[in-house]
Amino acid sequence: MVMVNGDARMVHSYRFLRKAIGIIGIALPWVLMLGKWLIWGGGLLASISGYYYSDLRGVFVGSLCAVGVFLLSYRGYTRTGDWLSTFAGIAAIVVALFPTTPPANYNGTDKLLAGVHATAAACFFLALAVFCLWLFPRRPEIPPGSPQQPAGDWRGKLYIACGSVIVLALLLIVIAGLVGDNRLGSVNPVLWLETIAIFAFGVAWFVRGTTERPGAGA
Repeated sequence: MVMVNGDARMVHSYRFLRKAIGIIGIALPWVLMLGKWLIWGGGLLASISGYYYSDLRGVFVGSLCAVGVFLLSYRGYTRTGDWLSTFAGIAAIVVALFPTTPPANYNGTDKLLAGVHATAAACFFLALAVFCLWLFPRRPEIPPGSPQQPAGDWRGKLYIACGSVIVLALLLIVIAGLVGDNRLGSVNPVLWLETIAIFAFGVAWFVRGTTERPGAGA
């Protein structure tokens, strides 16, 4: 009976971590944009990472560090999920601590830090996409190492949709960067694409924490 109660508490903790990660992901872009407008005034910034240089720096850094710590603490039901969550957690913390380039007067060191920031952000989003596309939709009855099939219920479809949105948003961010700010700057494409990707990962993790039964996937 002690083992059963311990397992129940462990499952509850995992669900709490999933929901906490999801809530932060869903709320972060809107808190940054609305908070900056209310506190600092002015229009939108070019990217979510740009809010590091606003009065919302603490919210940006704190939220990403919280997500990173949650991911580092998270242990799923597979070794792959454990490694992937650790990788994503480290990437999230690096994104928080290595800022993107400032809006003006930046030097070579700033560009180097921004390069680390962009690389870590890409790794973070790709890891989350793998969770959504592969680990979350797994059928619980399929043993580890077997070919995986997406779950037949709405949750499996939702996870795959969220993962696809994340990957598509990343590709469009790359395209927007190639096109350049001169043509798309007023539209803030990177800001909205990052918002969509973060929101998608938040929805997937929140749903995972509220509806999944123990033993399913990662």
